[in-house]
Amino acid sequence: MMNKEEYKRMVTALEHRTVVKHVKGMDITCKLLPDSDAEGVMDERVLGETLKMMEKLAAMPKSDPSQVDPMAMVVGMRAWMGWPNTDVTTKPIRTEARTIEGSEASIPVRIYTPESDAAMPAVVFFHGGGFFGGTLDVVENPCKAIAEKANAVVISVDYRLAPEHAYPAGFNDCWDVVKWVHEHASSLQVNPDQIAVCGDSAGGNLSTVCALKDRELGTGLIKFQALLYPTVNMAGATTDDYEWKLEDYTIADAHRELISGGLQGMAGSTQMLNAVYLQGVVPPTDMYASPLLTDLKGMPETLIITAEYDFLTREGEAYARKLQRAGVNTQMIRYNGMDHAFMDKIGYFPQAEDAMNEVAKGIKRVFG
Repeated sequence: MMNKEEYKRMVTALEHRTVVKHVKGMDITCKLLPDSDAEGVMDERVLGETLKMMEKLAAMPKSDPSQVDPMAMVVGMRAWMGWPNTDVTTKPIRTEARTIEGSEASIPVRIYTPESDAAMPAVVFFHGGGFFGGTLDVVENPCKAIAEKANAVVISVDYRLAPEHAYPAGFNDCWDVVKWVHEHASSLQVNPDQIAVCGDSAGGNLSTVCALKDRELGTGLIKFQALLYPTVNMAGATTDDYEWKLEDYTIADAHRELISGGLQGMAGSTQMLNAVYLQGVVPPTDMYASPLLTDLKGMPETLIITAEYDFLTREGEAYARKLQRAGVNTQMIRYNGMDHAFMDKIGYFPQAEDAMNEVAKGIKRVFG
């Protein structure tokens, strides 16, 4: 692991090591590797962790997938999620654990509040984990970083997980917390007119479908959404602007087998996620499962962050383009050499902290 000085230098470098690519009518800000001009390769830190993961998988006993109990599989996958990360904040951030009463269940939340004499924006954060995993602990340090960098109150939501709680249980919890934040703005030291949602992966889906429900109900609570490698097409549907193809990824020969295997492995998980999360309650084409497939006019200003070597990158970029065509002010950032869930590694992957910097910039830009 690199020393603190080298880490800080790389975080600083990422602010400037960018190129803008015009892709299918939209500008994408591409963050280059912080310490290399190589293209088509994994960041060396991602490569190191990927090789370690492959060694662990290779050492595990093999089993017949048809004989594996689905719940046992989910429990096993939960245990693999998350990664030890570091608190990168430099100022005191008050942390408070609370439980609020939602419309269907009690919902644990963790609230991160910077020192301030004035009302601040609120960021309601939804963790990733495929709708069946993830914890408040895994995203605590990213949430604290957003709180400090954006001078905002961050409310991290421990929504109910599938398969024990099928759709729309987790979604309803998330929406209930958005409403609760608005209703309790004064006691939270929050400006009720400055509420954003943010989340990674499945949490990105939950963020944007909360914004979609906000639009559908006409409540106007959510003014900004920051989506980190969100899943927005659970149907896996091809559209006039989206079709997943491995050939669309730039991959150098040195890492081709490793990157291609990872991408194709994620591509095969769509049906499992639908079975675990949706459980046939709604079709995967439903707008609250696959918002890429619905009209996006009237959605709030948006930041979408993707990782170069993530199966979800192409649908995230298609979502950004569709938002832009719908008249939504949308910014798109792609981190070269990164793979899925890189935000979890804040304090080790400099790109994770830089992504929190970009989220904070978006919040400041929208709310002043």
